[in-house]
Amino acid sequence: MTDIRISQAAELLGVSSDTVRRWVDSGRLTAKSDAGARKSIDGAELARFATDIARPVELPSVAAESARNRFTGIVTKVVRDRVMAQVEIQAGPHRLVSLLSKEAADELGLEPGVIAVAAVKATNVIVELPDTP
Repeated sequence: MTDIRISQAAELLGVSSDTVRRWVDSGRLTAKSDAGARKSIDGAELARFATDIARPVELPSVAAESARNRFTGIVTKVVRDRVMAQVEIQAGPHRLVSLLSKEAADELGLEPGVIAVAAVKATNVIVELPDTP
């Protein structure tokens, strides 16, 4: 399985490395050390943890925003049938779901704990500005 370094886990979860270290020290996450005493977290455990701590984000009214189209995150769930696969990626507070062929999911080795980038392509991109009070 994939081992994820503390700094990379922090980036994927949208928190600081110190926060991840505190979670490890308190037992909320389990880390192992390599020969150089560098700590890493099992990817599947981090995927479960990311799902557990994810909460809906209350978004304020839009204030001068343009959507980004690449989200680096961790695969939290893969459901395959004979032809298709549904892949869920947790990228910070964002949960992205993609439907792709089972063959593509297999070739990419998509499983919970794998780091992946969700590239979103849309024919329309909307930029909004709020009404000023």
